[in-house]
This record gives sequence, structure tokens and C-alpha cells, in this order.
Amino acid sequence: MAATITAKDVAELRARTGAGMMDCKKALEEANGDMEAAAAILRKKGIAKADKRADRAASEGQIVTWTSPDGTVAAMIEVNCETDFVGRNDEFVALAKSLVAQVAQDAKVDGLVAVGAEGAYLETPWHADAAQTVGAIVKAASAKTGEKVELRRIARFATAGVVGSYLHFNGKAGVIAEVAGGKGEQAAQLAKSVAEHVAAGVPSVAVAVDKDGVDPAFIAKEREIFVGQAVESGKPQAIAEKMVEGRIQKLLSEITLLGQPWVRDDKQTIGDLVKATAKESGQPLAVKRFVRFKMGEA
Repeated sequence: MAATITAKDVAELRARTGAGMMDCKKALEEANGDMEAAAAILRKKGIAKADKRADRAASEGQIVTWTSPDGTVAAMIEVNCETDFVGRNDEFVALAKSLVAQVAQDAKVDGLVAVGAEGAYLETPWHADAAQTVGAIVKAASAKTGEKVELRRIARFATAGVVGSYLHFNGKAGVIAEVAGGKGEQAAQLAKSVAEHVAAGVPSVAVAVDKDGVDPAFIAKEREIFVGQAVESGKPQAIAEKMVEGRIQKLLSEITLLGQPWVRDDKQTIGDLVKATAKESGQPLAVKRFVRFKMGEA
């Protein structure tokens, strides 16, 4: 049975891909209403260059980072509310700082943890009053502000190396990054530079440190799309499959941290920066991991 294609579906696909209304309608019909498949069809045909959707959520609030004085622990939280007015309120900002203090002290948190409205972390005892939970504190803030308040996600790194953090001035974007293999001022500065670069998202937001960290399913999907585009342009299947390898490598250099040109000096990559700092410091420095939060993005 054919799926019913609504005007809303067409509009969503158009906003996501930038393709024309009729092209979007035809793609949805071909994909029997599957939005993901329809977007892939448009890309294969060369009608949509890329998926423009950023999984945005209608949210305001605060992103807060914290780094220990010795540079071995970093924490970050995103807490949401409904309006910018509440998000900038002193009490809400104080709540956000208390939440990052909670995460910073919680050694059970390692890496990124999604929380949301029903996350298990909400049952964690509150650091300032063990008789209460994190969820109770968030609910109290919601009752006081009259808006939906949600602890959306948290992250914490603890390391034998160093951690760096970056927070955009308006509290809408933050990054924590871990550099392994060394200590000292040069290692700490490298971690801070990496965090700043990831926050900038140039030339695109890094999805992994290197190609080994990229989801194989994502690469397979992109390869399929690139092959489809080549076939659509008239290339035989066998030739099309050989042609796409260069495009895959270019894509990986754009979306992996070490392959990206450094935002402060595009004549060198982040990988080059890491190698240069390691050589200068005499330590085997390496970027181990990072987490980036941007308000309203998944």
C-alpha cells in the first residue's frame, strides 16, 4: 500500500535538502514516504548536495564547562528551558553551574551521557543534599520558572594526561577535549586549541578524532550515494565504484579532527599541530577524544 505524502512531508524534505517541491514529492513517492530514503534518492540524483537538517530542537538554556585546576578533569552540561529570558536569568545560570559541579564530582560519569526527561542520571543523589536527586532539583527549577526545564546531556573526562575546554561567550556552544601522553603547559595549550577548533566547526563539525572513529555504516551510506550520483551522470557501475574512493577520502579529511585545517592557521592540519607540539614538548601527545555541545543540535 502506497504511503500518503502530505504537504508537510514535502516541506520538511525541501527544508532538509534544498531540493524543489516537485523533486521532493517524487522522491517521497519513490521511497514510499521514507524521509531518509527520499533524501538519499535526491542526493544520488544530484538534486540535493547534502542533508542540511541538523536535528534541531526548539530549546534555550545554558551550556556550561568546568575544568579542574590541575587539568585532569573536565565536565560539561546542557540544561534547557523554553525561553532565552529564563535561560539568561541569574537563578537559571546558577542552576547550570550547580549541575556542572554535580557532574564534575561524579566519577561514575565517563564520556557523554544523554539524560533528557527520563534519563537514569536523574535518579543520582544531588551533590549538595543527598536526600534529593538530580531530577528533583531540575523539577524544582521547572516549577519556579514556570517553564519546562530539562537536563539534556552531560559529559565528563578524567585523564592521566590533560583536558581542555572551550565555552562560547553566549553559553550556546561548548567543547571538552582530552590529550593523552603528556603533561605541562604545551600539552594543556594543545588541549585548549583542539577544544576551540572543534567548537568552531570549520570546515565542518568533526565527528571523530580520525577515520577509525567514524561509523562504518555512515561511510557505507555515503559511498552508496556517491556511486549513485556517478551512475546517474552516465558512468558504468564498475567505473563509478572505483571513482568514489577519492571522494570518500576527501570526506573523511573534512569530518575527522586530525585531517581538518586548523581554524587559527589553515596551512597546517590539527594532525600537524599535534605532531609539532609533541615534538616541541618531547612527549608522545595524542588527541584521545572530544565532546561538542551546541544548543539545539543533537
